[in-house]
Amino acid sequence: MANVAIPMKEQSMSDDSSKNSPKSATYADAGVDIEAGNTLVERIAPLAKSTARIGADSDLGGFGGLFDLAACKFDDPVLVAANDGVGTKLKIAIESGIHDTVGIDLVAMCVNDLIVQGAEPLFFLDYFASGKLNVDAATDVIAGIAAGCRQAGCALIGGETAEMPGMYADGDYDLAGFSVGAVERRKVLPRDDIAAGDIILGLASNGIHSNGFSLVRKLVAQEGLAWDAPSPANGSKTVAEELLTPTRIYVKSVLQALRANAPIKGLVHITGGGFQENLPRVLPDDLGAHIDLDAWKLPAVFQWLQSAGHMEPHEMLRTFNCGIGMTLIVAPDGLADVMAILAAEGETVIPIGTITARAEEAVSFSGNLA
Repeated sequence: MANVAIPMKEQSMSDDSSKNSPKSATYADAGVDIEAGNTLVERIAPLAKSTARIGADSDLGGFGGLFDLAACKFDDPVLVAANDGVGTKLKIAIESGIHDTVGIDLVAMCVNDLIVQGAEPLFFLDYFASGKLNVDAATDVIAGIAAGCRQAGCALIGGETAEMPGMYADGDYDLAGFSVGAVERRKVLPRDDIAAGDIILGLASNGIHSNGFSLVRKLVAQEGLAWDAPSPANGSKTVAEELLTPTRIYVKSVLQALRANAPIKGLVHITGGGFQENLPRVLPDDLGAHIDLDAWKLPAVFQWLQSAGHMEPHEMLRTFNCGIGMTLIVAPDGLADVMAILAAEGETVIPIGTITARAEEAVSFSGNLA
């Protein structure tokens, strides 16, 4: 379409007429600061660059993130995608002013879901939304995302920052994450040979991870605790520091075991719903799982939550990870090798149960949650 010239007589308005004309509206008048967004991009570019890996150079600024799958030298890859958020754990970060850990949580909730299917996380994208962009807080959040990506070995190749006045209360923000991984078709988990007698290994969690925080926040308020008060579970930390301990990322340790061809038949990320809802997702209809609660000690932060809420064990187990963030289903004859590899990678590895014939409940328990 050709440019349209403005007639000269329309351009030569008198000073009097310009004084009476309405003020030209700007995006900033509506509460959206484009310059703040540009400043954020400048700050986070080196953070993204720090996550570079084979297949991605992590440069930001394009309309889409590029990843060269061929460079990763898979033979017959299947792509696996996952997305998630951090939930109301964000409210603690916002109210306490500690923003540099929830980005790790965001990555963890996605990449831990990829590794349970045997997939190596390749790249990650984030979505950060707020009513008014606080560049310092957003930079801290995305620094955490970059740290999580480095822990998982995946590249931060893009994202979106949305400033939406009227959608969020002052100071609030929300996060969503998206990750894609790849696994050789012949190595997709769970395997189809899971059988009664297989051993269930648990990998210790870092704490509450990113589930159950609506209840956690209710209990903190009920107890009258400030975020900067000493934690009832660990006096060397504040309540906020204790609760914001980031979700453990199990990717590199589990990948090490899988690449060693360890006899891992299935993996389960213990998130919302606990053992009861997550373990059956990898089991055939005729098999169940039995968990021995005496196999590990309930970490102090969960003891405090259980006491503060007078919670029944069943409710604890379906709300929180209770100290076990990831489980592995392993053939008995390979148990020692798998445990040795994972321990060498820094995991606390605990045999916590067995695969059984399916009973009335898919997951059964013995012992005490104590």
